[in-house]
Amino acid sequence: MTTIVNNPTPSNESGGGGGFVIGAIILIVFVAVLLYFGIPAVKNMQPIQLNVPAPEVTLPENINVNVTQPQ
Repeated sequence: MTTIVNNPTPSNESGGGGGFVIGAIILIVFVAVLLYFGIPAVKNMQPIQLNVPAPEVTLPENINVNVTQPQ
């Protein structure tokens, strides 16, 4: 014997796309706030300054450059 299950027909709800619209609005607001605050922050960034001390090199006063070669 065959069993038949009668399911009710699915109802078409008019508010099915409401979550998509709310998500799109939140995304647009997030991008607008990011651009409003992000672009000026990037413009005002200064390069990082590092203070590296110059090396101190001491040179002798006299340097003997006379080279004698064996013949």
